[in-house]
Amino acid sequence: MKKFNITVNGNTYQVEVEEAKDGSAAAPAPKPAAAPAPAPAAAPAPATPAPAAKPAVPAPAGGNTVTAPMPGTVLDVKVKEGDSVTNGQVLVVLEAMKMENEIFAPADGTVASVNVGKGASVNAGDVLVSLK
Repeated sequence: MKKFNITVNGNTYQVEVEEAKDGSAAAPAPKPAAAPAPAPAAAPAPATPAPAAKPAVPAPAGGNTVTAPMPGTVLDVKVKEGDSVTNGQVLVVLEAMKMENEIFAPADGTVASVNVGKGASVNAGDVLVSLK
């Protein structure tokens, strides 16, 4: 057995690791090395509810839908219903994996509907904007 000190979220634990010969071993629960003093809790910021997303609107006949390529949070919506857009214009800024991703218009057209709002969480494949 080997002993290791592991620190998780400011708490230090002493753990013992046993090498498994057949690939299966039961690990004992971690034991605190020392009783950590509770950290002073910062007052949490009041949570502001994200605006509710509009219900999904099917694309108009012959129109395009712009979908989220990955799960994330909408940081900004750059267009509104009725706006004319050109191919490659930024429609939505999506934060995913701590990176800002610009979502572009796939073609020229007019915004038929905006299906998300700033602060909304989206999944991959969710419709963000419909164009006609």
